[in-house]
Amino acid sequence: MTAKRFFQWGGIASAAILVAFGIAALVLGIRGGSTVNSNLKQEYIFGTPDMTPTAIAPEVQQIQKAQSQLAAAQAKAGVPAAQRFTFTKVTAPSGSVAGKLVDGGSRARVFAQYMRIHALGASSGLTYSQMGRYVAKPGTPIKFTDFLGATSDPKYALVDAKTKQPVSNGRRDLWVTETALTSALNLAYTASQISLFGIVVGVALLLAGIGFAVLALGGALRDVRVPKLHRSPQATLAGGPSA
Repeated sequence: MTAKRFFQWGGIASAAILVAFGIAALVLGIRGGSTVNSNLKQEYIFGTPDMTPTAIAPEVQQIQKAQSQLAAAQAKAGVPAAQRFTFTKVTAPSGSVAGKLVDGGSRARVFAQYMRIHALGASSGLTYSQMGRYVAKPGTPIKFTDFLGATSDPKYALVDAKTKQPVSNGRRDLWVTETALTSALNLAYTASQISLFGIVVGVALLLAGIGFAVLALGGALRDVRVPKLHRSPQATLAGGPSA
């Protein structure tokens, strides 16, 4: 009876702990998801009309064409194969957010994918690290440029007459802005997935706790017997060892 009570109370205690953790995980998960959605709604982000797989397809094709032209230009200029651009893959997202309010993590992720396509369209398919830092001055050898009129070599940079500083590459600055925005949107998506995971874990803990409670209170251990050593009558008469 003592062992039975011990296991029963142990099961009840385990059930209470699991239920408590389950409730806590549920509350945190729900609150986290609500915070993400609320913050996104406050930004009033709506998808533009071209943010559908069909509508964005022409821009994707233009980017791919621009990348092919840049590759041909580098080959024509005699740029070694090891130094030529390795272009990022450009594909249309599978989802659509055209005209829709970005009010959740899933839509934020899709919106960020379309933003990346827009940024690649402005850079002819080049990423931030592939573009030159400055606007190249006239007469700059093409091999010292990014083949879009920019260079990372200060001696070939166009200098602003007022500030006496190299003129920054506008395409590269646009990419910085795009990366900051898409990173925030992707972070919102990540946070929403974490909150969903917390909810799932919370439900699992609650079910496990309820199961422990049912087993403990339902008398699942009522047939437990604690074995103890005893001596059989035959062994006692013969002076043999305990059975």
